[in-house]
Amino acid sequence: MLIGQVRRPDQDFSHVITDSRLAGPGDLFVALKGERHDGHDFLGDAIGRGAAGVIVSRTLDEIPSGVSAFHVTDTLIALQQLASYWRSKHDVRVVGVTGSVGKTTYKEVIAAVLAQRHPVLKSEANLNTEIGLPLSLLHLTGEQRWAVLEMAMYGRGDIALLCDIARPQIGVVTNIGPVHLERLGSLAAIAAAKGELVEALPSDGLAILNGDDSEVRDLAMRSKAPVMFYGTSPHCQLRASEVTSQGLDGVSFRIIYGEASAQVSTHLPGRHHVYPALAATAVALHDGFSLTAVAEALAAIQPSIRLAVVTGHNGSTILDDSYNASPASMLAALDLLGEMSGRRLALLGDMLELGAAQEEGHRQIGEKAAQVCHALVLVGHQAGITAEAAKAKGLTNVQVFSDKEEAAAALKAELSPGDYLLVKASRGLALETVVEALKAS
Repeated sequence: MLIGQVRRPDQDFSHVITDSRLAGPGDLFVALKGERHDGHDFLGDAIGRGAAGVIVSRTLDEIPSGVSAFHVTDTLIALQQLASYWRSKHDVRVVGVTGSVGKTTYKEVIAAVLAQRHPVLKSEANLNTEIGLPLSLLHLTGEQRWAVLEMAMYGRGDIALLCDIARPQIGVVTNIGPVHLERLGSLAAIAAAKGELVEALPSDGLAILNGDDSEVRDLAMRSKAPVMFYGTSPHCQLRASEVTSQGLDGVSFRIIYGEASAQVSTHLPGRHHVYPALAATAVALHDGFSLTAVAEALAAIQPSIRLAVVTGHNGSTILDDSYNASPASMLAALDLLGEMSGRRLALLGDMLELGAAQEEGHRQIGEKAAQVCHALVLVGHQAGITAEAAKAKGLTNVQVFSDKEEAAAALKAELSPGDYLLVKASRGLALETVVEALKAS
């Protein structure tokens, strides 16, 4: 709520920003107060770079001529209210995407399919929180017909807040797993938090739910909107069959919807990409696409996912998936590694925030690694659990290291021409430093 005077009521702004380093002529700078930094300390920097307005919660001694100042009680609430207002001024259909893993990939695939016919706004980078989502919405220009937005959460009420701001008509839930279990305590609590998206949908909207995930499937009871299940199970209205993976070259499958079907070949690597492709199909069908048109759109997508394929030391190939990890995403990455034709190695680190599921999650990864890896290198506090499980399943070449540098040195000595190395762990382990050390020089 504004409690001060606008110095220039007729002022227009080019962009809304919260990082003074991104300020440019005509921008509106919102001074947010975080755990480590207070945006009010960077007002001078933002104005010096050309910001034409500021939103603040402190009394300011002096405002330069030509700069509008909005004094509010809470700058974060002001940002959210501004985004909510801006969204209400645009005739746009909003897709909200949430789930334990895969949100970014789903968002990218859905947006890419819709973009074959319409201008689309999508969340950029990791703008999926109570700060990021409003910033994404403020990029609406009136040209876009669709907005595809990730919705992240750390606790109950987070997604409900994002839905109040964005007002999605379509909700997509990817999966529900033990990510954030340490904070929320149980899978039921995680499901309840993710289900806030489903509960927020209007009666004329659409809930698109992963029918192969029992926790997600149960969310259907909480939806006022019609529900479409997607997956590979017979009970899913929209399902994939005849799935064939070409490893890093992509995956093909047949989409079945009622009596209709279409063959799809995509460049998305790995069987797990069938799920975001199906979710994108559901959204596109809702928009009036035919299955054939969807298949053509999926075939045109070029991967822009976090997993990067880089040339490694001594003629090896590195599958760099070091950005983050959970049991579901780790299993999917190991599945992809298992599709490689050369010798297969993995450098795996801890999966964080699993709470009570920590031991079981790391043991499950060790058992899976034993099925697909010729050699396994582990780092982190839970490495012993993973190593024990892998050895119990018959993998003998298992090494555990106390730090990343030792692991990198061991891998440099181990890698041979034609080898494939998967690198994956939670973000806190920063295994991208090992990838850099193992890149071809």
